[in-house]
Amino acid sequence: MRQKIDGVDFAVDEHIWGHRLYDEQLPHLAMLEFLGVLGSNTDNPLRAQVGDRVRYRPQRQIRLRGLLFNNPYVESIREKALPDPEKWKEWLERFAEDAASLGDFDMGYLRDVFTSFEDFAKAIELLRSSSFEARSNKRWSSKFVFPFGPDALYEDLRIDSDGGASNDRRFFARSGELLYLMLCRAKRGPELGDQLVKRLFDSSAPMNRLVKSLQGEAQHAADPRDVGYLPHASHPRFDRLCDDWLAILSRDMPVYDALEHLISSAGLNLLLYFLECAKAQAGDAEPVEIICEMVSRERTKVRMLSGESYQYNQALSLTAVRAAIEGIRLTDGWAVAAVSDDPNGAFAALMRDSFQWPPKDGGDDADSINSTGEQLIKTLVDKAESRHEQHFGKIHAAWSRAIGLSSRRLSRRTRYAPNDRLLKALVVTMVDDRMQFDEFLAEAKVRYGIVIGDLEGARLVSEKLVDQEALSDNRGNLETRLVGLGLVRRLSDSCSFVENPFGVGGGE
Repeated sequence: MRQKIDGVDFAVDEHIWGHRLYDEQLPHLAMLEFLGVLGSNTDNPLRAQVGDRVRYRPQRQIRLRGLLFNNPYVESIREKALPDPEKWKEWLERFAEDAASLGDFDMGYLRDVFTSFEDFAKAIELLRSSSFEARSNKRWSSKFVFPFGPDALYEDLRIDSDGGASNDRRFFARSGELLYLMLCRAKRGPELGDQLVKRLFDSSAPMNRLVKSLQGEAQHAADPRDVGYLPHASHPRFDRLCDDWLAILSRDMPVYDALEHLISSAGLNLLLYFLECAKAQAGDAEPVEIICEMVSRERTKVRMLSGESYQYNQALSLTAVRAAIEGIRLTDGWAVAAVSDDPNGAFAALMRDSFQWPPKDGGDDADSINSTGEQLIKTLVDKAESRHEQHFGKIHAAWSRAIGLSSRRLSRRTRYAPNDRLLKALVVTMVDDRMQFDEFLAEAKVRYGIVIGDLEGARLVSEKLVDQEALSDNRGNLETRLVGLGLVRRLSDSCSFVENPFGVGGGE
């Protein structure tokens, strides 16, 4: 019998991918949630074994987020021609009116921290400018400062009208918790854990000290909590993600700059994990393929193939859900149930052990108690498909767009067309110093299934889906893009090198 997943009526998605991946938790939010888990486990980072109970007690930092995102009048008061004490007095009164009364009512300590109201206002301005989604229309308790250090980390919160606060699973939906478990289960997880703690949890770093000066003492959730459920004890994608992060952290760049590439890497590898698990569940042993168009003004055959590749991968997860349920017919247990004294009851018990459905008491599914095995399968497929399409089924579209892998630029439909930010992240991750351009393309296909040139797309040519010249032109478009970004050096018409400006040799 599989592990019981609390909080769900039936478990299908959860046993394929985990509890849970979520479309609205974009990669940067998964990273923030991951860092929150890591922050509670800095004494033993990324060392949990399969079966270990991993817990964490997230920070809430209500004073900090209130100052940054629920403080609209600091600018207007700053501009007034008032003595400094009057500015402080007016601001404290105004802030108290909208305070959540969760440790943020008395903010008088700020006058001792900052020499002037102007310095205080500049600190707010600086941290706001570097925050995630500062200009979005999200509620103030769901906006996040850049993770400058341990004092800048906190969970997503819902602040009630009566002043209560509870963790919200909309933007911190457990994807970051699964990311933590994935890296724990990678072969080099402990090595990565030590590096992350050393680089990202320096409380004496200047920007973290600025954050702490606003927040004061840390505010934590009342009780520790368990992380989510990851069904795979190991997976090649866990090791790929871990190795990619170690490579990024080894580059000659400030850790705050490296964070952008870590987020892109997390998003790409999580997306590939999602697609790979779907293919495996559906019985498809072929590697994931992502045919990418390097955007050009001409409408090419590669553009059409890229769109078809996108649509094929978009459909994988729903196919996996159907396969997971309908595959129960092929089990020994199903055959045994069919010849038992009470086939319907035996089928229901087997479905319950596999998917924690139907409920024993019937509940809202009272009609399922006397259903045949085929009726149970059909009912659960309908339920699972409906639920899957609400969030899990949107992951591919949401995450590929968020990391800059997909686009609708110059096209009426979405296709794979990586942007400059993702291309830079691939170079920083894959290239230690320099790498021949053709080798870079081949390695991108091996690691991430990315198909760009004619050699990587040999299957497409042999099946007459596209001619070799179109893929060669696509390859040339990528080379031109990377030259423009200062990431490729041409030595001749037939010899180019991708160079990582942050690598061992600094691209020299």
